[in-house]
Amino acid sequence: MTAPSRSGSDAANNMPSMLRGLYQSAHKPDIKINLDNRRTTCTTLDKLQGVVQITAPTDTSFDDIDVEFVGTSRTYVERLTTAAAVSGRSEAFHQFLKLLMPRMQQHYPQDKILKAGQTYEFPFVFVVPPQLLPRICQHKVANDTLRDAHTQLPPSFGDLGEPQGASKIDKLDDMAPEMASIRYGVFARISKNRESDGEVTRTTLASKARRLRIIPSTPEQPPLAIDHDDAEYTMRKERVIRKGPLRPKLGTLVVEATQPPSMRMHARSEADQQPAMATIMLRFDPVDEKAPPPRLGSLSSKLKVCTYFASTSRSTYPTKQASLLDMSQGLHSEQLNLASRCVANVEWTKHDSNNVDSPDRRDPASSTAFVGMSTAYKGKSYYLAKILAPVSLPTNKAFVPTFHSCLISRVYQLKLELGLHTAGLGGTVDLKIPLQISCQGSNGENSPRRGSVNSSMEMEMDDEDVGGFFEARTLRIPDDQYVGRSRIGSEVPLEDDAPPGYSYFSPQNGTQRVPVF
Repeated sequence: MTAPSRSGSDAANNMPSMLRGLYQSAHKPDIKINLDNRRTTCTTLDKLQGVVQITAPTDTSFDDIDVEFVGTSRTYVERLTTAAAVSGRSEAFHQFLKLLMPRMQQHYPQDKILKAGQTYEFPFVFVVPPQLLPRICQHKVANDTLRDAHTQLPPSFGDLGEPQGASKIDKLDDMAPEMASIRYGVFARISKNRESDGEVTRTTLASKARRLRIIPSTPEQPPLAIDHDDAEYTMRKERVIRKGPLRPKLGTLVVEATQPPSMRMHARSEADQQPAMATIMLRFDPVDEKAPPPRLGSLSSKLKVCTYFASTSRSTYPTKQASLLDMSQGLHSEQLNLASRCVANVEWTKHDSNNVDSPDRRDPASSTAFVGMSTAYKGKSYYLAKILAPVSLPTNKAFVPTFHSCLISRVYQLKLELGLHTAGLGGTVDLKIPLQISCQGSNGENSPRRGSVNSSMEMEMDDEDVGGFFEARTLRIPDDQYVGRSRIGSEVPLEDDAPPGYSYFSPQNGTQRVPVF
């Protein structure tokens, strides 16, 4: 006689729960979230207006119907070390935005019972806020500037879900890693109060979410203050020019750049985008009057897209060094080739030593580049030149504005490589300068941005998908010290939700995994 298999036994044991789940699903109210304006991308101060339609297959008693506009961020960091005690994954969940539609009770049925087969409508209106409340950033920060950055509305980020019928080409590619995501949506929920052991809890009967893409308006920030020994950026370089290997020195070439103005993108249209203009200033200090300036080759530009993420709140601006030393932080970067062009015809202008090398003596109306003297300058004549390099973003990628939130940051770095034809120079001189991308607000009901914004970004999610986007998940029941006012599972105490805040995080040492709420 053949013994029953383990898989068959497990299936038999799970059959009652499966049947119960199918029964509950069949009797669950159906929720539809309809927006009046099928706008694919929303920005600051846009109105989100629509109606929630609810149809119950059977008479369903309820206590509350909530419609919310929610914004959340979620991160995780893998800690891979040789010590097992500090390896593992740490996660974080942050609900930074929650707008509740008021006075929903006036649309309730009088007896709070959804009649079978009858459709009920609940209108809602939200406005995309220009800024977040100060309470969403309650942790310590290094300065008020960072606090202000953390209370700016972040853009939709890492939203990799594909709407039904969308091809792979239509999939949005914002170069965000799997470890970081920011999502917005309209969230509708039907709940019922239940009493157990003297405690009243709220149980979700049905829920639905419609995901939205938000690209907020962001102002142009002032240029970064970068030191000459900065580890992230290289604004200036000096190279010794020689006639050839082991040959006498001809002089010293100085290559310097300034941070270009912010690239202004539009939330719903790319037709008006203007390229940024990077300025590269050259100076050649020859050893004698007979030494000519070096021959230039090509200038190539590349864009490095850096995404910083953390499983704990950050008190400073993120850096590559910090992401390597702090196991609660991570960095993901991609590099895109932008353009390459020949600059061999750039004209050098000779200046004698009587022109004092001082910014105070510079003529603002002059087209001659200004760059400080090299360390080897001996007070003789020198040469100056200037290169203007337009910077345009590729249309096959999705770019979000530069932003810094409590858990996630996106920054851009422009790499400029100047080719030289002088022997012994090593081929190129490269600079790494910051590039800021900012966003203008709504410019009317124009067509959506092609390439940077997917034209079919709205997506509905049922109950089983909602938790992954707008509600916190529980990996296991935590110890009492970690519970606090956090929401665990689908039942929560009948009290007002706590202000948006952080989940509890895994410690930097030890194997304990604290659930993400």
